[in-house]
Formats: sequence, structure tokens, C-alpha cells
Amino acid sequence: MKSLKKITAAVVFALAGIVLMAFVMPQEQKKGAPWQIPEKYKKMENPYKDDASLMKIGKMLYSKHCKSCHGSKGHGDGSKAAQLETFPGDFASEAFKKYTDGELYYMTYVGRDEMKPFDKKISDEEDQWAVIMYIKTF
Repeated sequence: MKSLKKITAAVVFALAGIVLMAFVMPQEQKKGAPWQIPEKYKKMENPYKDDASLMKIGKMLYSKHCKSCHGSKGHGDGSKAAQLETFPGDFASEAFKKYTDGELYYMTYVGRDEMKPFDKKISDEEDQWAVIMYIKTF
């Protein structure tokens, strides 16, 4: 009888461990579908000159609005990233560096799915482009 109790206790303990791991271990994020960016955005260019004051504004706005998902260095490892279903992207990657200014503008200010549009939170056009300038430095 004691061995049956030990086996039952071991099975219950193992099942409890499996259930706990399912809730505690972070879920693997999947890569999102490719962006479908309209042609007019692909051709857009940043109309503002890259200067220190705009870079400072871009960094400040990035810290306020983007860092929680994209991380302090743009690697997609921010404090909220694990809560997302899709990986927020790595701004330092070679694939990211191939995007045009307009494509980045579209992804940031038009958005899709979990990447909500930021055109209302950052409504000033110069500020919007300042953020684009800043994320291109990663």
C-alpha cells in the first residue's frame, strides 16, 4: 500500500510540475507574416535632416512608446515582448536595415495586428520621422 501511495504522489507531483511549467515558461513567439506595404510608402523619404536635436527627440519618444516591446537596443526584447504573440522584430538585424524610410513609417504609424498605429500617440510629423531616424541607428 505504501508503494502505491508513493507512486500516486510521484505522479501528482510530476503533473503539477508540468502544469506549472506551462504557465511559468514563456511562450515562443512566432514570426509575423510579411508586411504588405503600399507602393506610395515604399517610395517615401524622410523630409527632415538628421541632426542631434531630432535624434534626441527620437530617442525620447522611442523610450516612451517603443522600448517596452522593442527593447532598449531594438532587439525585440522589451519588458512586454514576451506577452506578444509575434516577435516584435530586431531593429539591428540586416533584414530590418533593408527597409526604406517609408516602409518604416508605414509599419510604425499605420501598423497592423499587435503593432497598433502610433499616428495618434505621436501625431507631429517631425517627431514621427525623428523616431524613424533613431531606430535606424540600432
